[in-house]
Amino acid sequence: MKNKKSFAPQEAEARPSRCPDNSAFKQQKLPAWKPQYTITTVLSTFFLTGAFCLSVGVCLILSAKSVREIQINYSDKCSDCSKLRENSSNWNNECLCSINFTLKEDILGDVFMYYGLQNFYQNHRRYVMSRSDAQLLGRDVNVQRSYCTPFTTYQNGTPMAPCGAIANSMFNGKYLPYTIDLFYNFNSSVIQVPLLKTGNSWWTDKNVKFHNPKSHNLSTAFEGTARPPYWHKPVYLLDEEDERNNGYINDDFIIWMRVSAFATFRNLYRRVSRTRQFADGLPAGNYTFHISYNFPVTKFKGKKYVILSTTVWSGGSNPFLGIAYVVCGTAATLTGFIITAIHLKLRKKKTYFQK
Repeated sequence: MKNKKSFAPQEAEARPSRCPDNSAFKQQKLPAWKPQYTITTVLSTFFLTGAFCLSVGVCLILSAKSVREIQINYSDKCSDCSKLRENSSNWNNECLCSINFTLKEDILGDVFMYYGLQNFYQNHRRYVMSRSDAQLLGRDVNVQRSYCTPFTTYQNGTPMAPCGAIANSMFNGKYLPYTIDLFYNFNSSVIQVPLLKTGNSWWTDKNVKFHNPKSHNLSTAFEGTARPPYWHKPVYLLDEEDERNNGYINDDFIIWMRVSAFATFRNLYRRVSRTRQFADGLPAGNYTFHISYNFPVTKFKGKKYVILSTTVWSGGSNPFLGIAYVVCGTAATLTGFIITAIHLKLRKKKTYFQK
């Protein structure tokens, strides 16, 4: 054993080394920029980042506060219609609900109308997946092999168009679940506010993600299919007045199919057409919402809203992004002050020991 230990170092020295040559190419010693972290660069980075985030956050918050918005909860005001709709046998009985409100000041500019739902969970995994994107592109697909189950076919084998739980939950009665008309009470006359029902969806949705089956007639294109169970008219009759807003490319249908990540959400419904008395927006005065109530929410303890809102350069009335910038800017600024205090404390100690 002693002989083996004595010869081990010599054998190790005799072995050829596997380490590559100490050259710029084999050792990957390529020219690179390596920043030198000094106290000046670190502190300036933190303080500049904090100042930038704080300034942007304050601008976003002030911009969000400048949005004019009116939100009306009509769940309790339309309780009679809600009780009527809880019984599915009353689906053919139309129930109208009127809500009066007053605008104390003019709402100038473009005015958007939204419908809002609270406690309606669209983020359930099976609900989100319950659709057929190939079918919505106008392709002839076998919906039984899709994720639309159980809303794929009827007992006689007729496929649903569109299939899936998302599309099926959109309608619940003879009309849209959020058919809303706005009327302006001007002196002794009642004027209906003109609303635009097209141009509300994203361009990519209208022209890329949704297409109708190719055919000379839309009703012919959907032959051999049936409406979802909760619908009471086929998909090719969603908008009988405008052929370009019918079928899968209907704006209301497209917006509903864009599911929300939260239980409380709002979807764009209409835009106020800036004509006649409403060329500058909505004038101050008395208004009335006429709502065809067809979407009961009492079973899942939900609430329904109608929102009138304007927009600014940063979007709608949502201060979340501004608050996030303010929080990040405050954190960066406080970190800069903490680093400064630590640096001054260590420098004093170093000066003391040098003396």
